[in-house]
Amino acid sequence: MGKVVVFTNLTLDGVMQAPGKPDEDRRGGFEHGGWAAAYAAMAQAGDSKSYTNTLLLGRRTYEQFYSFWPHQTNNPYTEMLNNTQKYVASTTLKEPLPWINSTLLKGDAAEAMSTLKQESDKNFLIMGSGVLIQSLMRRNLIDEYVLLIHPLVLGSGRRLFPDGGAFAALRLVGTKTTDNGVVIATYLPR
Repeated sequence: MGKVVVFTNLTLDGVMQAPGKPDEDRRGGFEHGGWAAAYAAMAQAGDSKSYTNTLLLGRRTYEQFYSFWPHQTNNPYTEMLNNTQKYVASTTLKEPLPWINSTLLKGDAAEAMSTLKQESDKNFLIMGSGVLIQSLMRRNLIDEYVLLIHPLVLGSGRRLFPDGGAFAALRLVGTKTTDNGVVIATYLPR
């Protein structure tokens, strides 16, 4: 059976919105975009490729990745991301998807992932994609959380664990702290 792994940046107050650049996601008037860039925690987190055979992305994250990664040259992540199978949860996108090795999930994303997990021995890595993560959490489909927790409190923004979200009892199975204070915590459901 496959495994779904969340691999994402968070602030201490749980914000995951727009970690990469200032104009990444201004929904709700969010003005703190790019908050994670100075920490370079993704590079220090270890080899995320070891977590995945496949990416699982929500529409917004897929479109942001597609607008950037295929156009980078001399970057080892470009080839890796281009060659990785990508499953995309969206109610608005239509096939064929523009980025090679991309497949649109049919119907309800949680139902489609439940079937994919059972039919596959692949690991599915979710980066970003908060709405997708929350929908999978409600169905108990997340098998592991790798949270890159930054020493910041933003006070606003879209959070991974919003009020009224799904309940999750987790067990800490690993930690690593970067030189600049980012805690990389790995959790499994209890």
